[in-house]
Amino acid sequence: MSDQTVTPEATVTPETTVTPEAAEAPAPAAVPAMPEVPPGMPEAPPLVPDASPKPPRRVLRAVARWTAAALAFGVLGTGTAFGIASLERTDVPGLATEDDGRWDYPELSLPALPAGSPRPFSAGNPAEIHHADLRDLLLPAPAGAVPDKKLTGGWISTETFLDAYRQQDRTSVAQLLRDAAPRHIAARGWTMPDGTTSRIYLVRLNSTAFASRLLDDLHVGASAGTPLDRTDTTELDGTWSSANNVENVSSFVFAEQAPFGAEHVRQAYTLAGDTVALVVHERAGKRETGRIPFQQTLILQNQLLA
Repeated sequence: MSDQTVTPEATVTPETTVTPEAAEAPAPAAVPAMPEVPPGMPEAPPLVPDASPKPPRRVLRAVARWTAAALAFGVLGTGTAFGIASLERTDVPGLATEDDGRWDYPELSLPALPAGSPRPFSAGNPAEIHHADLRDLLLPAPAGAVPDKKLTGGWISTETFLDAYRQQDRTSVAQLLRDAAPRHIAARGWTMPDGTTSRIYLVRLNSTAFASRLLDDLHVGASAGTPLDRTDTTELDGTWSSANNVENVSSFVFAEQAPFGAEHVRQAYTLAGDTVALVVHERAGKRETGRIPFQQTLILQNQLLA
């Protein structure tokens, strides 16, 4: 993966023209410092720490889910080793190796914000609401990717989002979405030369309470909850470390366990203020979907949301 730099919105000109949603209140956070990358983990862009104090969370979460999540992946994260992602691979112990399968993402930048809009996790935004155009918070596809013709990085319908779940569960998930009344859903997908299909969905709701409630209702926490399409036995991914967490967001990471069916699926939900992200990597055949590119994708997407 090539070196990347994530620049805060005050000084960045995004690669593509960004049109923020004037009607939405709050903003994307400046991306926090990447935690220390353990051997074999994907590199991610160096981040600029946010000098503003972090407000207390005001999200109602089920005690059982948070307890299980905290034990499973240390949802508080860490802020160690700032700048390690900017080092050359041979400068980092354990990374002086040949290509480990990580993908070549373009340089990342935060989308522009309307004047005076607070960041989602700043002191001036206790509701933790994103204000940038949700489409501009989607991770771009890496080099060599073939874009998904349905998930192009724009808005998608509720019906398209429901396609991520098993046929027999779509009616119940549709009811959950009607109850949650999401403001927008955006998605991007692509396929890599090795056959890995990636899909990222961002669901923005009216408040952090609605976002947290949606995960509760999907039973996401110690388990993957409502099964995704083409999945069998999905369990917590023991290779995900608390060192991979990004400050201000909480991730719930799962992988399909052997024996799996015609595909192998890795998936993760992220709770970031008023927004829920679903990241899915899937590869047909008897080989597992690559761990490193999946975790790399999740970390970079979390940085854009944080």
